[in-house]
Amino acid sequence: MERAHAGNAGGHDVNIYDFKVILEPDETGGYVVSCPSIPGCYSQGETIDEALANIKEAIELCLEVMQEEGEDIPDPSRVLVGSVVVTR
Repeated sequence: MERAHAGNAGGHDVNIYDFKVILEPDETGGYVVSCPSIPGCYSQGETIDEALANIKEAIELCLEVMQEEGEDIPDPSRVLVGSVVVTR
């Protein structure tokens, strides 16, 4: 699992997770961003930086809800990034 232990923050152990996200230009401007490791976790922003900040917040909220409901945190290393070349 892609995470690092960050020690003690306010008396609590903190884990750092490295979630991959996908950014796509929106047809109406700005960017749409999703986190494949967390189904339904989407956000958007006018700039890439804003979209990344927004998806970070969305991921944190999703993880908080998952933890409250007793669900396991998804393993971000299960998402692989690749590319294929297609000719026509």
